[in-house]
Amino acid sequence: MVVPPLLRAVIMGPPGSGKGTVSARIIKHFGVKHLSSGDLLRDNMQKKTEVGILAKSYIDQGQLIPDDIMTRLMLNELKGLDRYNWLLDGFPRTVAQAEALDKECRVDTVIDLDVPFETIKCRLTARWIHPASGRVYNLEFNPPKVQGIDDVTGEPLVQRDDDKPETVSKRLQAYDAQTKPVLEYYRKKGLLKSFSGTETNKIWPHIYAFLQTKLPDVSQKDAAIPR
Repeated sequence: MVVPPLLRAVIMGPPGSGKGTVSARIIKHFGVKHLSSGDLLRDNMQKKTEVGILAKSYIDQGQLIPDDIMTRLMLNELKGLDRYNWLLDGFPRTVAQAEALDKECRVDTVIDLDVPFETIKCRLTARWIHPASGRVYNLEFNPPKVQGIDDVTGEPLVQRDDDKPETVSKRLQAYDAQTKPVLEYYRKKGLLKSFSGTETNKIWPHIYAFLQTKLPDVSQKDAAIPR
């Protein structure tokens, strides 16, 4: 019996492009280990590890975390996953990070969620939350019964700073400046696979079909219908 080679994948896409949803589906269907730089950072900051304290000092000053700190954090975590298929999310964010990753392990494929910025702006700025309960509303597909008011308590809804139009525009511009070169880096290596669209549910079947050429579907239920 031939053992298929392990899959080393990276998922990329601007904030609000549906990376979280797509990653969850990839984990469910293909049983890969998912390593999110954001989750790992939060975990290290909470546990007050050496890297966590260092990273927090940059975040508190509103600065980007330097490449060497992010690389150290992620590569250290990857050492424990050398016998698994894995999916990296949020790393590499810069060409320097991509080169450092290349020195340690071979990346096989880079899934790029190519969602128009206008779509993302509409998607993110339509989000409003009820702070006390964490209930999330979306003005487009899950609006409150009364505009600006929580359905359950009647209290006012707020928009997170991250979801305000000016912040969303800044985040998208930062992604464009920082990450476009990384997409180009992987494109030149022939590893980039872009999936374009405005709806995650329409993009997902194409991603699923692509990954099926590399890994078997391990989800037993509804195996015939990828969700």
